[in-house]
Amino acid sequence: MSKPDLLGPWVRRFLLEYLVGERNFAENTRRSYRDTLALLIPFIATATTTTVDRLRISDLAADGVRQFLGHLEQARACRVTTRNQRLAALHSFARFIGARSPEHLAWCSEICSVPFKKAPHDGVCYLEKPEMDALLAAPNISTRQGFRDYTVLLFLYNSGARASEAVGVTVGDLDLPDASQASVRLMGKGSKVRRCPLWASTASALKTLIGDRPNTAAVFVNRRGHALTRYGAHDLVARYGRAVAHRLPSLQQKRVSPHTIRHTTATHLLRAGVDINTIRAWLGHVSVDTTNVYAEIDLATKAKALEKCAILPDSGGPPIWKDNRDLLVFLRSL
Repeated sequence: MSKPDLLGPWVRRFLLEYLVGERNFAENTRRSYRDTLALLIPFIATATTTTVDRLRISDLAADGVRQFLGHLEQARACRVTTRNQRLAALHSFARFIGARSPEHLAWCSEICSVPFKKAPHDGVCYLEKPEMDALLAAPNISTRQGFRDYTVLLFLYNSGARASEAVGVTVGDLDLPDASQASVRLMGKGSKVRRCPLWASTASALKTLIGDRPNTAAVFVNRRGHALTRYGAHDLVARYGRAVAHRLPSLQQKRVSPHTIRHTTATHLLRAGVDINTIRAWLGHVSVDTTNVYAEIDLATKAKALEKCAILPDSGGPPIWKDNRDLLVFLRSL
């Protein structure tokens, strides 16, 4: 077996040489690609009765990829969007090999021919103002953990930050000179940095939470004092979402997550009359097309826009339009 045919060296090159060295992908993206391959390789090894270290590129066939994707949806209960994310990573891996090894171009084409599955469009899930208020009121702020949880929820709502952005905030990222000028530095996708203003209530809660911690310390920590992970943030939000749903029936049909709060921030900003480009910068979207989704789903905003351009009823007066004979003569002469 020739070394270029072995799958293992290509995996290492892809993860270290390409994702880090050439593309400089964000840590979460690299982790997602790594996890995809970590799930795929044992699956293919089992299906081909081959040890992992002896897997060849040819062992990773299109049929095997289809079976793997089916396994994700059925055995692991992954959603279609997750299935498509895993497939995108495999397409990228195949193109990496094909671009550097011409003898594998046919194999690359075969893997990239595995299609994405059309995902059902459920619409953007967000919370109405009373639902968000109930979520913020859920933690017991008289306890240390409850106050931290309240601050996490408030920060997510204020900033519209992704879970990974929120848990990555350090004390040095906060600028809290006074309540009226407070802001936070967020590191978004593609290592893009943006600043987000903070409400006086958010700034006050953050000041109390961080105390005298050094600038390098994480703002949101767990019970052991380690930085809260994005999985921890997801669990925190979902836990309070379930607790509030018992008292608020409208929440029982909604999946409450950090991204739901992000959608909520965008929708509430839009309803407050904030310009769509300002919201784009607030959320860290590269394209305004992504932000326009919130304008599409907000029926209340559409109704207000419709009122502004409504045609007034006919007053019974003379018609506004009248022929301009000189103009018509001119047009016919052309």
